[in-house]
Amino acid sequence: MERGLTVLTSLAELGQASLTQVAKAAGLSASTTYRLLETLRQSGFVEWEERSGLFSVGVRAYQVGAAFAGRNTLMGAAQTEMQALVDDLGETANLAVLRGGEAVYIHQVEGRQLVRMFAQLGAGTPLNCSGVGKVLLAWHSDDEVAGRLGEPPYPAFTPNSITTLGAYLKELQNVRTQGYALDDEEREIGVRCMATPLRDHTRQVVASLSVSAPTSRFDKSQVPAFYERMNAASRAISARLGWTP
Repeated sequence: MERGLTVLTSLAELGQASLTQVAKAAGLSASTTYRLLETLRQSGFVEWEERSGLFSVGVRAYQVGAAFAGRNTLMGAAQTEMQALVDDLGETANLAVLRGGEAVYIHQVEGRQLVRMFAQLGAGTPLNCSGVGKVLLAWHSDDEVAGRLGEPPYPAFTPNSITTLGAYLKELQNVRTQGYALDDEEREIGVRCMATPLRDHTRQVVASLSVSAPTSRFDKSQVPAFYERMNAASRAISARLGWTP
């Protein structure tokens, strides 16, 4: 157990790393390090990206760490604003981060409506047809975007899903211009989602805030009002993470 924690701590400090790098940082042999990483991966504490061969801390570590979330941590910084957002809009708010080739939901505040939109914590959602996925990739290079998405055509969940790289890069340009992304019935017919970026002291996008609702309660005429409220929440959360305009 102690060696497993050493490996996890070393990986957290490295960010993304190869087996050799983790073993060196942990002071363990490559074979022992691999066995511990594989055990941690099966438990969700570590993720492995097949394309690059690099390891990174998994979403399960976020969930365990949530018990210690403080004002200066992502979930701690977001909680108050997410609750206020739900109080104002009545819809479920989610927090997502980028992990490998998908966006992963790490926190949620449920809406008040009888029919609510749920995202399973720790579950991944495709980058090509989710608001959070678009926001998390919008400020990356084209090459990085292509690498994260993999080979096109991308999965089509509805007729509105974006399935080509060219169309997706054009969509990301729109996200950068307008400051938000929409999942406009791209993942599921009858559901619309708006997502906005969260930045930290480095001014980089580190997470995405989103609100999902049935299209019957969130039609396109409401997009400006939703964005005004979500932008205010995102800026407040980002400020708590050290971001300055």
